[in-house]
Amino acid sequence: MTHLLKKPLKLALVQLATGSFPPPSPAHRRSNTSVIGSDKAANLARARNRVLEASKAGASLIVLPECFNSPYGCQYFPHYAETLLPSPPTQEQSPSYHALSALAAEASTYLLGGSIPEYVPSTKKYHNTSLLFSPKGDLLATHRKLHLFDIDIPGKITFRESDVLSPGNKVTLVDIPPYGKIALAICYDIRFPELATIAARKGCFLLLYPGAFNLTTGALHWELQARARAVDNQVYVGLCSPARDMEASYHAWGHSMIVDPNAKMMGEAGEGEEVVYAELDGKSIAETRKGIPIYEQRRFDVYPDISEGKISFDE
Repeated sequence: MTHLLKKPLKLALVQLATGSFPPPSPAHRRSNTSVIGSDKAANLARARNRVLEASKAGASLIVLPECFNSPYGCQYFPHYAETLLPSPPTQEQSPSYHALSALAAEASTYLLGGSIPEYVPSTKKYHNTSLLFSPKGDLLATHRKLHLFDIDIPGKITFRESDVLSPGNKVTLVDIPPYGKIALAICYDIRFPELATIAARKGCFLLLYPGAFNLTTGALHWELQARARAVDNQVYVGLCSPARDMEASYHAWGHSMIVDPNAKMMGEAGEGEEVVYAELDGKSIAETRKGIPIYEQRRFDVYPDISEGKISFDE
């Protein structure tokens, strides 16, 4: 039997703590320039230390959280935004791109740079963008957050990413030899199961979601969404959160986790900075699907196969 995951893989999720500058001034926001200073540099240095730690522990695929180089918040996105296009950007345009590329090569591992705020000069738009690098430091894929976090839970939290950010326009699936195919998405994207279904039916063994759920949505749905996407599609799921910082303006949930194809928890972080590991293998996917054979039981004579519909794989 040919497994979706062709070779065992050790996955590491880095639940990283990040610092910030003081909130940017209106004049700086209008300038659309990227500021490189002590805290962004410190965030990149902290990420490097944790990625090298995970690499030494044997991880072949290492994931950083959403907005790993900056705090999470609409007031910070323009302040920390970097220009990625045309690719490759210069060091000045995107220090995070070059730091990730060099780090992936140094660690000789696949490295998913959770996400960074991106600015596109030609459109004057901002995006929340994830970057995947190969063990040689080559850029393999980018994913711009498709579904923007616009919510209003009375008495709890109101947040509107769309006040600053624009959405991406594609599904992101990427092959990582010699293991197989994975899917990239960001945070709020997990609430839209169509993405996961498409990815699984297109042969992905792992769905990765760098995400910064908060204390309200995290308590309600973080674990539920991870396990639901896993059991619906009988694949591995990884959610990578920033560490919780109660002195920050936005309080991330933490609890980065890895879930197996049977929706069992393989590893979960607490609230602080730490690295979560799990050993993934193709046999677990095959056994789960053999025991509960939903892939052979779907009724596409009754309802459509969304993975065969009109899907955008390019921006």
